[in-house]
Amino acid sequence: MRNTNKLGFVSIPIPIILYLAFTIHATLAANYVPTVKIVLSCGGPPTSTDTDGRQWNTDIGSKYLSANVKSITSQAATQDPSVPSVPYMSARVFPSTFTYSIPVVAGRKFVRLYFYPASYASLNGSDGVFSVTAGSYTLLNNFSAAQTTEALNFAFLVKEYSINVEGATLDISFVPSAKAPRAYAFVNGIEIVSMPDIYGSTDGTLRIVGQGASFTIDNTTALENVYRLNYPASMPTYVAPRDVYATARSMGPDPNINLAYNLTWIFTVDSGFSYLVRLHFCEIEANITRINQRVFDVFLFNQTAEPRVDVISKAGLAGIPVYKDYLVLAPDGSPQQDLSLALHPYTSSHPMYYDAILNGVEIFKVNDTNGNLAGPNPILAPKQDLIDPTRTRPSFGHGKRKNQKAIIIGVVTSGIVLAFVIGFFVVASYRCQHGKDLSAREVPSRWHQEHGHGKDSSARGVPSRWHQEQGRGFTKKLCQRFSFAEIKVATKDFDEALLLGFGGFGKVYKGEINGGATKVAIKRGNPLSDQGVHEFQTEIEMLSKVRHHHVVSLIGYCEDSCEIILVYDYMSHGTLREHLYNTQKPPLPWKQRLEICIGAARGLHYLHTGAKHTIIHRDAKTTNILLDEKWVAKVSDFGLSKIGPTLDKTHVTTVVRGSYGYLDPEYILLQQLTEKSDVYSFGVVLFEILCARPVMDTSLPEEQVSLVEWVVHCQKIGILDQMTDPYLKGKIAPECFKQYAVTAMKCVADQGRDRPSMAEVL
Repeated sequence: MRNTNKLGFVSIPIPIILYLAFTIHATLAANYVPTVKIVLSCGGPPTSTDTDGRQWNTDIGSKYLSANVKSITSQAATQDPSVPSVPYMSARVFPSTFTYSIPVVAGRKFVRLYFYPASYASLNGSDGVFSVTAGSYTLLNNFSAAQTTEALNFAFLVKEYSINVEGATLDISFVPSAKAPRAYAFVNGIEIVSMPDIYGSTDGTLRIVGQGASFTIDNTTALENVYRLNYPASMPTYVAPRDVYATARSMGPDPNINLAYNLTWIFTVDSGFSYLVRLHFCEIEANITRINQRVFDVFLFNQTAEPRVDVISKAGLAGIPVYKDYLVLAPDGSPQQDLSLALHPYTSSHPMYYDAILNGVEIFKVNDTNGNLAGPNPILAPKQDLIDPTRTRPSFGHGKRKNQKAIIIGVVTSGIVLAFVIGFFVVASYRCQHGKDLSAREVPSRWHQEHGHGKDSSARGVPSRWHQEQGRGFTKKLCQRFSFAEIKVATKDFDEALLLGFGGFGKVYKGEINGGATKVAIKRGNPLSDQGVHEFQTEIEMLSKVRHHHVVSLIGYCEDSCEIILVYDYMSHGTLREHLYNTQKPPLPWKQRLEICIGAARGLHYLHTGAKHTIIHRDAKTTNILLDEKWVAKVSDFGLSKIGPTLDKTHVTTVVRGSYGYLDPEYILLQQLTEKSDVYSFGVVLFEILCARPVMDTSLPEEQVSLVEWVVHCQKIGILDQMTDPYLKGKIAPECFKQYAVTAMKCVADQGRDRPSMAEVL
């Protein structure tokens, strides 16, 4: 049998001797020592160390700054809990064109630019619209870091490029957009590292998939890394580290199922560019050692990229890593389109196993004929589901048609290293007989970092859509309607000093209505989005029907001047998560945590049983539990909520939506939503409160990354008490701890029938 780890990767150790058989290309790269290594924290202290232990130098007073050009340095006004301090909490801001002139030696370089779109020097973050050039190449054009992070649900960004430098200086210029009246440019960090030419065409040219023409990757070619899957942290190897080839995604042991599906990944790319796709292969299973044991076809953009791939034939031996490059064209059309990668068993040679394997994939955008790599800012997409891949299992249903696909959307990372922003969403699930896909999008990342960068998934809206929705009457008589003028007065024209936070829907401001007598929280939808109307409508309809001490109250809304805005009771103590970890706030006493748990459970229990119809929240998590001035817990954010099943039904069939790490694994696999889905999420919350740590923490050893899996393991071996928040050590009565742990464990049972109801939890 295959030995699969919790992410579904085959994890069979490779004897060290096999690594000696790396190709010369890979070996030289692995032994390469950078001659240039410049790491600048813009506006930061003289030296600082990031979470990976790397040392950053300040750019203040450095020789790289252009003379007589105005720029300022500033600290970020706010810090998202997921954002590391280095290099993101300081920035250099440019009101006009500014150039870093960096002495280097000639040759190919990695160039990485770091962005955290907060407010700097009291400037509006959304006005940070600018272009970036590096030598003769345009890296970014009219780029909005704020819009990009909102669209991708990221908290911050790293843009990575591979550029060949001809001379002794690399000029990187930041140019505020002429299209925005208050535009400025900014950057938080700049990294330049020399690299070997590992992306050049190994035989001089690459065949363009689907065409007879060929393409050459040479010193005139610049590349942008847009996707990189299955690569562990802190490995120095340049081509691909050993751990990439020690894990793999395969289709599974049942040949009948495999022949009915493709193993498929979907990537969103900018139209009008060429893309270098590099696939990494290594046969790592002990029972596959000869040719014609596992053979498969590779398809890109629904075209045959390479038929009859036999990894043993390519490598010569089992355990020998190889990679293959392909060049694909994304034709002009809509700003973005899907690039599909699919593998399907090859049958004509009658191999021993009808299966396919992939260890890793990299996708690079190739500059156009004008030296341009810049695409449009991403459009805010429909709300993406943040799937906890560690809880997924394949559902083995036989497809009715040969071309039905097993969708595996996300990132194949080493072990359990997941990048949620620049992050990765993994869904390992076969399409069942009903033909339903379980899908999410991959997101950009470097090989070795960008873990935990994301923000909670939430959809948003755009003026054109909002305008079409106005006047339909869906909000009439449900709650108070405010004019946009009233909202502006309440927030002092959206004064950034009143900013409470931001999420998927948009920014949240503290405000005052009724002449200052009532404090409120005002959530303003992001006007650059193209989604959000449905969630806006759902929130109003749901909250207008419920009133409960432990459910946040919706006071009113505004749909005026192409704006959609929600007005809530003000919760002076913010979210529960703000008091658990990554915070300067004092830790909560155990009794207070229990009272918050009980309050939140009461709110969910009311939703399930107390309203006219059962309401399934579908996004219970610590950021959606708010605390008022008396520390009363209130369940909030009903944009994803669904009316529960009718009496003759056991579940609601719906696409998977929710937040990363909290999703019911049964709901993920079957797309069947029940009240027990909320129970699972609440169980995760219970452990999060007990342990005071994130539900996914990639800074920890692999076995501890997933909170749920780690506490389940610790409970089995009897050491769960050692995993609790150190502040709580010795402060919980043993019987209380035992009952709490038993309750939480029951909540996170894999199958809904094994979980208690919220009434039983309460």
